[in-house]
Amino acid sequence: MGVTKSEIFTEKQNKLAVMLKALAHPARIAIIEYLVNAQTCICGDLVEELGLAQATISQHLKELKNAGLIKGTVDGTSVCYCIDDKVWKQYRQEMEKFFVGYEPNNTSCC
Repeated sequence: MGVTKSEIFTEKQNKLAVMLKALAHPARIAIIEYLVNAQTCICGDLVEELGLAQATISQHLKELKNAGLIKGTVDGTSVCYCIDDKVWKQYRQEMEKFFVGYEPNNTSCC
């Protein structure tokens, strides 16, 4: 297996890629949307809400947590998840900068 060349990219580029990779699955988008709409910590409602197996939900939550988009706290035998406000704000700012970098000029280049 080849080695990734992530070291040739900036820290900002690598960080943005990790976040976008974490969001690159419809189930993860659905989880994020659910957490954003709930505006509170969610403990175990996702299986019923999304209709996916608990193991599948757990794997997607792990990916989102590893990217820093969500955080979790142990509550007895369950884990409660919510948006990590600090990281969310940082990613939001980075995405705004990323998309603001291009302004369509209404001319065809190809």
